[in-house]
Amino acid sequence: MSKINDTEKLDALLASVTDDMLGDDLPQYFNDNHIKVERILLEMVRPDPVQPRRVLSEQLHHKFHNNRLTPTQALRELVQVAQVSARQQGRPFANVLELLPNAESDQEITDKLSPEENILRDLVNLAITIRDDGQVNPLTVVDISQGVTRLYRIETGERRYWAAWLLRNFISGYESDGMIDCIVIPAERASAFRQAKENTARKGLNAIAMARQAALLLLTVHGCEIPNEAVTNDFYRQALELDLRGKREFTESILSAMGGVTKQRLNQYKKLLLLSDEAWELADRHGLDEGVLHYVVDLPTEVHIEMLQQIIQLGLSGRQVKAILHQTKIPNEEDTKLESPLAKFTRTAIKTIEKQNPVDFAHTIVKQQGDIHMALAYLNRFEDFIKKAREALTNIR
Repeated sequence: MSKINDTEKLDALLASVTDDMLGDDLPQYFNDNHIKVERILLEMVRPDPVQPRRVLSEQLHHKFHNNRLTPTQALRELVQVAQVSARQQGRPFANVLELLPNAESDQEITDKLSPEENILRDLVNLAITIRDDGQVNPLTVVDISQGVTRLYRIETGERRYWAAWLLRNFISGYESDGMIDCIVIPAERASAFRQAKENTARKGLNAIAMARQAALLLLTVHGCEIPNEAVTNDFYRQALELDLRGKREFTESILSAMGGVTKQRLNQYKKLLLLSDEAWELADRHGLDEGVLHYVVDLPTEVHIEMLQQIIQLGLSGRQVKAILHQTKIPNEEDTKLESPLAKFTRTAIKTIEKQNPVDFAHTIVKQQGDIHMALAYLNRFEDFIKKAREALTNIR
């Protein structure tokens, strides 16, 4: 964990955490002679790679920030994934405007939209608002230009950035000049606190994003260097070793920037950093609540993803997850070594059945049994076994 030797950066950060800089009254920004508003080419603006909020999926996020995708290509991939999800659910769309809700929309259908459909719908709605009403709120960008190369990193307003690209390249009939309104801030005045205030004040962060936000603020006040490129989850996990005991002067600012949470709530979000990478991404993609995730965190890492898949598939609440876990003993490594063959068979079947293809299953049985007649006999025995198991469950009730 690298430290910043120059304390001026931390002093500048503290100086930026004032009522004026964190307030919602935009004209206050103009009282600072360091700050100006410009119309900047979209191509000269880049999202913050460590921004706690993820507009793109984790995979697209890294491909984009590693310069393997342009903004248009990243959005095209998002649209394609959303189209596949929509088609699988019998609601195909060819134009992104078809995602907009209307008077005839069924709330039940809306609730069943995939995460990608929801993200895209949100961006389309924002894009149409900008088209119809203009860009009411400028982005806040940090000037990170070097020499003659002009470049700006988004501090607040990434959703507006992606909506502008969507409006420019995916919504017909809109003539864009390729520019976007920005409040420009010098690099030395960049503030993780201002970014956090914006995140929590506008469209609220989900639990995983709040965990990233808590980590970023803790890393900042402890003087840890914040990279300018996409990071792995281990970067945020460094915050697990940090707390506010030695940084009490920052406590009020951090809790306020997190939306006025308590210390206990801050620690609950920070604890989510213990989730496995796969569980982290799945929980972020589906926007799962902390009230559900904090039960999963306490489970062995190897069962995180399996538990989350059940939560998502069945729509379980925190109370239901708690009830399930209190009634079910999660086996550890030693338990699995000692369990009976039947217990192993049951656990493996339940864990893997959704990943299996029935056709492949049939071909495998034929191969194992030698011919189709033996395979059918095997399946008949299996059906009888399941029937008796179901009868036994009925008697248990």
